[in-house]
Amino acid sequence: MIEIDGAEGEGGGQILRSSLSLAICTRQPFRIDNIRANREKPGLMRQHLTAVNAAAEICGADVDGAALGSRALTFRPGPLAAGGYSFDIGTAGSCTLVLQTILPALLTAAGESRVSIRGGTHNPGSPPFDFLARTFLPLLGRMGAKVELDLKAYGFYPRGGGEIFARITPAERLGALRLTERGALVRGIAEAYVSAIPLHVAQRELEVIRRALGWTQQQTMLRALPNDVGPGNAVTITLEHEYVTEVFTSFGEKGVRAETVAEEAAMAASAYLAQRAPVGDHLSDQLLLPMALGDGGSFLTARVTQHLRSNITVIERFTARRFAIEPVADGVAITVRN
Repeated sequence: MIEIDGAEGEGGGQILRSSLSLAICTRQPFRIDNIRANREKPGLMRQHLTAVNAAAEICGADVDGAALGSRALTFRPGPLAAGGYSFDIGTAGSCTLVLQTILPALLTAAGESRVSIRGGTHNPGSPPFDFLARTFLPLLGRMGAKVELDLKAYGFYPRGGGEIFARITPAERLGALRLTERGALVRGIAEAYVSAIPLHVAQRELEVIRRALGWTQQQTMLRALPNDVGPGNAVTITLEHEYVTEVFTSFGEKGVRAETVAEEAAMAASAYLAQRAPVGDHLSDQLLLPMALGDGGSFLTARVTQHLRSNITVIERFTARRFAIEPVADGVAITVRN
């Protein structure tokens, strides 16, 4: 039984999600204590419980502690089964984080899987749908994975009601990923999403981004969504380079000016453009698990985050893989070793 302390490192939900993924892939049981110990509301929230239940369903796991608020969990995986699955978080909790929990395992299943997840699709503190579709999954595709992802309905906090659908075709083996340069900038676009929010909010956001990044009107798009999926507002900046696409998102909140929301996204995009490392903070820790389960590889990122270190710790508990972290001229090189 592998013992995991959920208070180590960043002490958030990523430790639990990675442990669930790795337990299924390696057929090793684990116990985790102090789940999300460093968060304002520790223990299993609705989206984390859905991730646990989803992981258990795809492999027939024996689970103790799967309840809202639980701070300890024991997970004994059974045999993985491909198939059709549907999960409903029941709140605006993140659909994408639930998908990322079960995706690595389903990529190793004996057949194709189809997964529907209902909840939030654009949530603060988690990768929005656009990030998975434009940044993460294309890199998995370069490693040999085939995942088709569709957005069936938008879901914003606090209403939720969104839905994503994934068709996952297993890969015999994930190939090595080497991502040490991003290449030339091919395209940059900004999108402002509004639902049940005045259109001038999105217009002001896009104007801020045009000024901050020196972009044209043609590079900015207002996405007016049906009122019944809101209220909701998000700004997404997509930077498509030759070898990698990065997505930066900020979310409107009650009492926060539209200009402030847009400035947050523009500052993140500008900081990325000012560095040479191709892999941003959020992408860096998410690449570790598929690389460790496949043929490894290396990538260059600007800095080492607590999320990245925590994920490395968990992966090394479940597998024989080891990670080299080496400062280089343009950032930090992360290499997955046997």
